[in-house]
Amino acid sequence: MVSSGIDLHVVEDKKKERTARFLRGLKSKRDKSQTQYQYLERNSELINIIRVQMQMSEAMDACIRRRLMQLATRRMCELTDIPQISLGLLNSVFKTDFSHEKSYIHWKSRQALVLEELLCYSTNAVAPEHLTAKCSLEKIRNSKLQEWDTTMTPSERAEVLSTIKHVALKLSSLHGHVSIESENYYWTTGYHLNIRLYEKLLLGMFDVLDEGQLIEEADEFLTHIKLTWTKLGITEKIHHAIFGWVLFQQFAATDEATLLEHAIVELQKVTSAENDNEEERLYIDSLACSRECDGAEIKLSLLEAIRISISIWCDSKLQDYHLHFSQQPGNLRRVMSLVSTVGILTSDSKLTRSHVSSEDAAVILKSYVERSIEAAYGRVASTVELESKVEKKHPLAFLANELSLIVNREIKVFYPVMRQWCPESGMIVAKLLHQIYWERLSIFLNEVSCLSEDVKQVLPAAGSLDNDLRQLYATACEGNNQDLQHYPIGEIAKPIILDWVIAQHSRILEWTGRASDFEDWEPLSLQQRQAASVVEVFRIIEETVDQLFGLKLPIDITHLQALLSIIFHTLDAYLQKVLNQLVEKNHLYPSAPPLTRYTETTIPVMKTKLLESKVLDNNVLNKLDHLTISKLCVRLNTLKFSSYCLQYIQKQMDLLEGGIRESWVRVRHYDNKNCAKEERQGTTCNEEVDELFVTTFNIIRDTSSSAIGKICEFIGARIVFWDLRDAFLSSLYRGNVADARLESVLPHVDTVLDDICGLVDDALRDLVVLSACRATLEGYAWVLLDGGPSCAFSDSDIVLMEDDLTTLKEFFVADGEGLPRSLVEQEAKVVEQILGLYSLQTESVIQMLMTASEQISLGLDSHEHGRMNLINVHTLIRILCHKKDREASKFLKRHYQLPMSSDYEDTSSRDSTPRSPYVSDFMKRSTSFRWNTKGQTSFKSFKKRLQEATSEIRNVGW
Repeated sequence: MVSSGIDLHVVEDKKKERTARFLRGLKSKRDKSQTQYQYLERNSELINIIRVQMQMSEAMDACIRRRLMQLATRRMCELTDIPQISLGLLNSVFKTDFSHEKSYIHWKSRQALVLEELLCYSTNAVAPEHLTAKCSLEKIRNSKLQEWDTTMTPSERAEVLSTIKHVALKLSSLHGHVSIESENYYWTTGYHLNIRLYEKLLLGMFDVLDEGQLIEEADEFLTHIKLTWTKLGITEKIHHAIFGWVLFQQFAATDEATLLEHAIVELQKVTSAENDNEEERLYIDSLACSRECDGAEIKLSLLEAIRISISIWCDSKLQDYHLHFSQQPGNLRRVMSLVSTVGILTSDSKLTRSHVSSEDAAVILKSYVERSIEAAYGRVASTVELESKVEKKHPLAFLANELSLIVNREIKVFYPVMRQWCPESGMIVAKLLHQIYWERLSIFLNEVSCLSEDVKQVLPAAGSLDNDLRQLYATACEGNNQDLQHYPIGEIAKPIILDWVIAQHSRILEWTGRASDFEDWEPLSLQQRQAASVVEVFRIIEETVDQLFGLKLPIDITHLQALLSIIFHTLDAYLQKVLNQLVEKNHLYPSAPPLTRYTETTIPVMKTKLLESKVLDNNVLNKLDHLTISKLCVRLNTLKFSSYCLQYIQKQMDLLEGGIRESWVRVRHYDNKNCAKEERQGTTCNEEVDELFVTTFNIIRDTSSSAIGKICEFIGARIVFWDLRDAFLSSLYRGNVADARLESVLPHVDTVLDDICGLVDDALRDLVVLSACRATLEGYAWVLLDGGPSCAFSDSDIVLMEDDLTTLKEFFVADGEGLPRSLVEQEAKVVEQILGLYSLQTESVIQMLMTASEQISLGLDSHEHGRMNLINVHTLIRILCHKKDREASKFLKRHYQLPMSSDYEDTSSRDSTPRSPYVSDFMKRSTSFRWNTKGQTSFKSFKKRLQEATSEIRNVGW
């Protein structure tokens, strides 16, 4: 009737229409005409939409509408029910009205089935009438014989319809079951058909192309559908129930969440509606249904049947909500809301509300959680063997990882929803998974003895699962200070991790030794000036660190101590190897020439003596051949790179420290006694870690800095006393000061320093230049005091030498671009003091020598607060030996019997003998010299004291 566009009204409806028509007549004709036109146009559009949604062809719609119009005209003042409509259509619609015979047969059969449902199965129809109606309907429905359309005449067909009509009119005249207004006989007896028809109408509100969406005109569609309520026996409460059921079914078919939300709203309207009046309650209860539940058939009302059907569906989904809501977890909350609306089906086939105070509901909700997590575990366990082989993982590790995914999803997705209805759901999941996995893990842990590949996979995965389970349990406890018993991962892992770390020690030392033994001390590239060995050493260290923390196992202070001990010993061994490849600096210094007195000769004399020298050992020479300036610079860069790498390792350790501390948090949970003991002693793990890092890396940095200083000193000494020995020591001031000035030496020094600055790291440049400055000043002092028989200085030469010293200082200051002037001045103080002694009168120098010798004979030394005065016997004698002064020569001949300088052939050679005590003292960077007075005896006379002093000086080697 809705699709025909005809509204059927009772008398009361006509009165309302006349009243509305009277009010509309008060409006202007223009407004009336326009409004009526718009209404008819919109109504026509909506009827066409309904036709399309009900999947009715235009031809069929026109035919049915025309016949209904005719029927409505003849029965304007009569009540029209469904049997009357079907009989009227069968009497006026023929085979020729259909384009296809098959469509006609289907239409005719539907009409016959409708009449059979309403008339033949009525409890009020007597047996003869029942059989007569059924036989007549069989003639209409029988498509094989086609008796109705071909054999029977129109009068015969009319007689058949009249027989059926007689039965229909008799039943239509009966009163309703509960005497509700507008109720007719077919409300109750034909409610199965009425409900199906109403469902079909409601389904027309959904988009034909997308059944998960309502059409835009759904509200207007529903308004027209409601016009059928009086014909189909639908009340508002029944409408909400059926509409909620239809929406729910569409959701179940399409998984469209908005449909479920609409369904919940409709079903909530049913449960939240005010108490029905007695007649409506009796009417709804009379709509009896039957349903098989647990093998038994139970009788239900329509509303109960809808609720139980929905509840059974929800029960089937909630039994494994981890599976059914994995793709759209938001639907879990909606389904739980749906369950709260319709109720939970208990064991006695009754519905109970799913609130926390209901014991029956609480038991069922807990069973949902248990069964769902068991099902989730079962799916993982069934594939663990195959999947673990594919991913090449131990089955227990694979299982732990999969269970961690389930737990994390439980924490983030399912528990926040389930806690509203089942607060213990999180604890149930955590306990159940914890117990299930422990049954398999405990067997594995009993066989763990070393850090095998299986152990490396299983223990971290089990530890991670343990943390996730305890996090879920703690979250579910909501601050009740309850904790889930942990897996003993830390206790099992601690000794085997320590054994593994200790085992790495020898391996790393072996690799370190091999890397340094094969090192040729050539730079990696122009940009990377360090040696390849140090890169390899730190690669090994970083690899070990990454392996340890990559285990992802609980680590405590013991493991950290072992790790840092390995790092310390590895780098210390490497630094010691670098230093051991050096030679002693004393091998670089030339032999000390004999002490002579200056003698001025005008006639050339035969040189009768040669300077004594000692040849260096071959091993020393081989080492020196490999200790070139370029290779020494690479060593410096390497040590500096070590410092940089230490900083890098420190930064990496800072990042890793967070992970270490997290592990300690777990370890402290494992051993509360140790934790309490630490707190009583006032120490914390953080303080111990800080102390370990500071101590270890500071020692390594100090060792590295010390090694850098030693190599820098070696480079400076090699430049002056080995590489530039001929150009510097053997040439400066030889024969005549004026002809062998320092200006001829400085270009050589400048060239060497320029090469070095191009080789070393910028951060090392000042250190190397400072070392060269010290060595140059040391060499200059060596020329002044041990220049040999060919070096003698007059008073006038001292002025030139002081100018040379000034030039030398300015050379290293380099107009402010070199070393700081204050530093250079400090380093040059010793040489300035020596030149100051040369400036003194000979008598003053002799007097100072006698005083110093007397102090030695009396057992007194020249120490002053741990330091020594430059004015000592060794320095003063050498001043006198190199002075061009007759008084000095006579004094030395008379008291020390020193030979003449003209007796020696002065040749330089690269050899090694014990160096001068002056050089030894100068290397200690003191402003004065040290002197060992052991072995001295007292003298009875001044002359003997001088002679003993002279004898001692002669026996002291350089």
